[in-house]
Amino acid sequence: MAIIAHLWLWPVALFALDLLYIAAASDRIEGLAERTYFYVGGRYEHVTQSKFGAGEVFTGQIYVEKLVPDSLAAHLFGNPIEAFQAYDRFRYPLVFIPGAGQTGTNFLNTPDNRPGWASYFLNQGYTVYLTDPPQRGRSPWIPSKGTVEAAPVRYVQAYFTTPERYSLNVWPQASLHTQWPGTGLVGDPTFDAFYASQVQLQTSAFISDDNNKAADVALLERIGPCILVTHSQSGPYGWVAGDARPDLVKGIVAIEPEGPPFASESFGPSGPTRVYGVTRLPLHYFPLVHDPNRDLKTVVVPPSGPNLSSCTLQAEPPRRLVSLARVPVVLITGEASYHAPYDYCTVLYLRQAGVEVTFMDLRAMGVKGNAHFLFMEKNNMEIADLVARWLGRIDEGGWLTESQV
Repeated sequence: MAIIAHLWLWPVALFALDLLYIAAASDRIEGLAERTYFYVGGRYEHVTQSKFGAGEVFTGQIYVEKLVPDSLAAHLFGNPIEAFQAYDRFRYPLVFIPGAGQTGTNFLNTPDNRPGWASYFLNQGYTVYLTDPPQRGRSPWIPSKGTVEAAPVRYVQAYFTTPERYSLNVWPQASLHTQWPGTGLVGDPTFDAFYASQVQLQTSAFISDDNNKAADVALLERIGPCILVTHSQSGPYGWVAGDARPDLVKGIVAIEPEGPPFASESFGPSGPTRVYGVTRLPLHYFPLVHDPNRDLKTVVVPPSGPNLSSCTLQAEPPRRLVSLARVPVVLITGEASYHAPYDYCTVLYLRQAGVEVTFMDLRAMGVKGNAHFLFMEKNNMEIADLVARWLGRIDEGGWLTESQV
């Protein structure tokens, strides 16, 4: 009888070892998911076109790809210790909103064909929504609505894939870039795959802001409570959506959001750009802001350390972002990115206005060499692990500070 029992346990033990192996390798495994898609937002407008003449068209809608994790796969890959328990933990879905010139494909795979963050978080049990912002990718563009352009190769190489090679870059952290897979130059298969995925972007920030606010709020109202994952240009879209519907936005993961407050990026032309601090569109401040140029009094604060920018903050006493303050935020910055000198200013501004922000400064956390597209780079899963820890506390009703991540 003992021999029979031992023989029966062998397959169980081997299966358990398989689970441990699979879980350990889950960052290299595509997430298993049920896939559907839909369009949301948009409106009918009357336009006149050269071929079709005058008539109504639909514009402003966004394409949304919904990925629902296979429950068994998610619980095997996410936590082998619980592999024999029912997978019933509630997690808010993640809504990925890509940055300028990008689509939801950013998060499906990396340019060198490793699994992206969509697979990682599917394997952690999260439902994932991937969006193509208005007038981009599979979200239609009506040519009469603004102007679109595409970023040239030199721009993509200088700011994203090989900043360390470009003497024109004025941020000193550029020399620390090491994490892009491949050479980052034309002719390298990884760069060519990345550049092939770049799409047009609306050149009017005001048209983009208006279109994204309408579409993102429509998406929130359709799917219910969720966590937004924004990147770069879409950073302000997250602030606006969280401000508009703090009851539905349960958290914001802001990957190098457009900034810094009030001013343009430190490497470009100087001058005001986001008159409401972190956005161009109005936010709910208290006391109320009727005219941002008059009501939002500012002060320039010297850099807090070497190789950092000065910050434009509110003069004391600051107005509070009363709606956005209901939404926990984690802001992530790469060591070598052009955001490295000034993202801390966005953190200071939001905290000053009453928003709870965890600053995930990867350099300070020992994660080295990342530039602006850190979720695609060689150590993308190491960073995803840190984000998952923070998200885990959101699911439990709290969140981590940077000292706890």
